[in-house]
Amino acid sequence: MSTTEHPESTEKQEELVQRVEQLGARLGEVRKAIGEVIFGQEEVVDRTLITLIAGGHALLVGVPGLAKTRLVETLGTVFGLEDRRVQCTPDLMPADILGSEVLEVEEGGRRAFRFIEGPVFCQLLMADEINRASPRTQSALLQAMQEHRVTVGGQPRDLPTPFHVLATQNPLEQEGTYPLPEAQLDRFFMEIDVDHPDLDAERRMLIETTGATQSGARNIMSPMELMEAQSLVRRVPVGDKVLEAILAIVRSGRPEHSELVEVRNQVAWGPGPRASQALMLAVRARAIMEGRFAPSIDDVISLAGPVLRHRMALTFAARAEGVTVDDVIERLTQAHG
Repeated sequence: MSTTEHPESTEKQEELVQRVEQLGARLGEVRKAIGEVIFGQEEVVDRTLITLIAGGHALLVGVPGLAKTRLVETLGTVFGLEDRRVQCTPDLMPADILGSEVLEVEEGGRRAFRFIEGPVFCQLLMADEINRASPRTQSALLQAMQEHRVTVGGQPRDLPTPFHVLATQNPLEQEGTYPLPEAQLDRFFMEIDVDHPDLDAERRMLIETTGATQSGARNIMSPMELMEAQSLVRRVPVGDKVLEAILAIVRSGRPEHSELVEVRNQVAWGPGPRASQALMLAVRARAIMEGRFAPSIDDVISLAGPVLRHRMALTFAARAEGVTVDDVIERLTQAHG
């Protein structure tokens, strides 16, 4: 590198460090604001924030009553996003999400079609109990999640920016549901398990939410700031060791490529390249949230589960033996982390 280029490079690095510090501080305020409304779900909140600042969509898996809906509403307020909610049911049609064209009669008797936007035309869409929607309706979200646009009546229509989908799913009650197809699952950046809060958090929740007044969410960041954060995440440098760990873990999860006997015997299909991309962005976002300027191997190990869990499937024999996808991912991180 020439001496004339070096000062400019140093200046850009200093600017990047400064912006990362500022974003880390802002995200600290965001976490605090969410914590005033959502109790005992720190890991869920952190992983959801990682998903948002990485520009992805999240699938929240948990039994009813764990504040999944309230989390989405709180995120909308904290980031100043226009949020909508869709309750998925078997009779929900694609037009109920995307919108439809209606024929109107104007003055003078002239007829014209007018497009009425569906709830997908927002910045933060909650698809509640997404596995209760029919496959046809589930697939209506595919283009929206991947391309940030929808096609209605042959006409492509752009969605607002930023655009994120946070879907929920009940892991217990499966009667009358339609499992999400692999193509749909792969559109989700992370699958986030939502568990019951611990004793202290539940005690605080009881005190805070059953009184005469309740804490409300407050706005901290703007949608423009969120988009700037998403751009900044992609500029965070990733070391060679972290990059190689990501590649090793993801590729070893594919039975056709893996050197691990357990994977070849227990995994029916493994994560594709989109999993590598998601894990690469996720570790960058986690580093920023924790005030670091570069991700570490610990970030890879911590986020391998939520990034890979929904992108892998076990063989029938493995499921019969009680093996879980999390068991396989843990073995992958032990071997390559």
